[in-house]
Order: sequence, then C-alpha cells, then structure tokens
Amino acid sequence: MIESDVIVIGAGIVGAACAWQLAKRGQRVTLIDDGGQGATAAGMGHLVCMDDDPAELALSAWSLARWRDITPRMPESCAWRGCGTLWLAENEQELALAEEKQQRMAQYQAGSELQTRAQIAAREPHLTRQLAGGLWVPGDGIVYAPNVARWFIEDAGIAPLRDGAIAVDAPYVTLRSGKRLRARAVVIACGLGAGPLLQEPWLRPKKGQLAITDRYGPLLRHQLVELGYGASAHAGGTSVAFNVQPRPTGQLLIGSSRQYDTTERALDLPLLAQMLERARHFLPVLNDLNIIRCWSGFRAASADGNPLIGPHPSRPGVWLALGHEGLGVTTAPATAELLTAQILGERPPLSPAAWLPARLYNQEAIA
Repeated sequence: MIESDVIVIGAGIVGAACAWQLAKRGQRVTLIDDGGQGATAAGMGHLVCMDDDPAELALSAWSLARWRDITPRMPESCAWRGCGTLWLAENEQELALAEEKQQRMAQYQAGSELQTRAQIAAREPHLTRQLAGGLWVPGDGIVYAPNVARWFIEDAGIAPLRDGAIAVDAPYVTLRSGKRLRARAVVIACGLGAGPLLQEPWLRPKKGQLAITDRYGPLLRHQLVELGYGASAHAGGTSVAFNVQPRPTGQLLIGSSRQYDTTERALDLPLLAQMLERARHFLPVLNDLNIIRCWSGFRAASADGNPLIGPHPSRPGVWLALGHEGLGVTTAPATAELLTAQILGERPPLSPAAWLPARLYNQEAIA
C-alpha cells in the first residue's frame, strides 16, 4: 500500500497548485492524474480580478497577488503575459457599471483606470468605434494553464501517479488499477469527476465553447471583455458574451458561451455562430481572419457560483477544492493556500467561511 501525508485527486491547475503548496510545506504528496481532458485543458487561461460578488472579488484579488509572486519563476512555456484587461462599455449605463466596478475593486487594492472612447480606440484600434468607454485593469494577465499545471507539479518534485480514483473512504483511496492508497488527508480536486467519485451532486456542468484564429501577429494588446460578461456568466440559461484574448503565438482566442446541465462534447453550432457574431460586433477585424479550430469544455459550478474549499461536512479526512467554474486558473494559488492552511490546522490569511463546503451541505441531497 502506498502511504503519504496527503493524496490529491486531480492534476488540473487547481489540483496541481494544491499539490505544489502542500509539498512546499513539507507534506508527502501523492497526486493522482487520470489523464482526462478537464477544464484546465479547455479554458482561456485568463488571470482576472472578478467582482460579481464579495467572495469572488476577495478570492480573485488575493490570488492575483499570489500570481505576481509566482509568474517571475515560471518558464516561457507557461506563456505568462501581463496584458491587463479592457472591460468595454457600449453605452452610458455600462460606463456607470465600470465606475462601480472600479470602486469595488479598489477596496481590495486592485488598481484600474476608467477609459474614454478615445482612450479605448488608442489602446485597441481594431475595436468598433461604437463604444462609450471602459475600464482598464493593468494587473490582470494570461497564462497557458496546462503548462502552468505541469510546472507546479515539476517544481514540487512530484511524479504523478497515472491512474484513476474509483473510491474514497478516507484514509483510503482505491484506484482503477486495483492499488490502494492511504493518507491522513484526501483532497478532491477533479472537477466534475467529483460527482461520480463521491456519489454526491455538489456540482453542475456549464458547457463552454471557444475558437482560435490562425497566426497573424500582434493584433491586440489586451484581454478584451464586455461589461455585460458578468450578467451572462451568472445567467441561469444559455448565453454568449464577448471575450477575446491575444495569445503570444499571434492568434486570437475567442469566447465565450455558457450552457447549463449538458455534458455533450459536440459543438453547438448555432450557439457557436452567436458567439462569433457577438465577437465580430465588438471586433470587426475578425471578419477578415481565419478560424482554425473550435472546441468545447465544461466548467464545474457550485450552487451559489463560489468554489468549495475546505473539509467535507460529513467525511472526516476528505477535503474539497472544487466548483471554481470559470475562475479555476485565476484562483488556483489562493485555493491552494487556503486549503493547505486548513489541512495543517493554521489560520489562513483570509477567512475561509465564504468557501467552506458546509455552507451548501444538504443532508438529504448530498448524503
């Protein structure tokens, strides 16, 4: 039997960051990687300060501060760029939302600058001229998340166990290969895979679709997001919103869409067409660019939209790092620090109350 201090199930960016943080704190970590294509491989890799509710803002701002300590150490393959985010306002009402956003973010030392129509045009000449202005957040950035996850694992000196967990009965974990592992703590960080593993409905899938262009050189300097993105992201049904990222390769990564409660991997072509039309509305130059690939992925969403970070309410020794939805990349370092502090019995820098799984625990629904 393999024994360690902590078993981490899931080697996406959240699981990798947790394993990295735990190993740096002297824990013997066994990391389980089933080789599946999860949200880390499918997402945009946007490091963004989000403020749709106080808990989201607190966690993302804290995590971005941690990223600023980490990114100088990462290799070029992680594709870190401090491009910032331009939040775009189509009208005066959205410009007022930008001012409110600036005030909320300032409470967490997240700097930003309001932009006039002329300033937006000077920053990004390819944008439509039909904009009222926007908000520039210089502290945001981008990474290539799959390589960052691999770097976390390599930097921690961990050799992932290439297998799949099929049962958790802490302190034991049973693998698909028949191996049985034992550890003082078991961290579940496998996204939507946590449902079948735990036989508990903690999460809902939110399908998303992305497209990427051919290589054209530096057409954009910033991540571009419409100010209506937050409303789209938290809407209950199917929605699209403008979100375009300049990749270091000279390509443009185009998003985004959301569909609840489907795990159908095939592209939804009508919805993809809506997403691309929305993108062309803001960025007309896309009409002249070739799209070379489109794909889908699945965000794992909790009932209230905030992640589950902390002890399982009824399974001693089991810890959850789940439900980050579209902010797993942004909040991975803070999640890892928050969870590690709890596992080691320490007081974390930020109160974990807003993310404890117990807040959503329903004995009849979950147990």
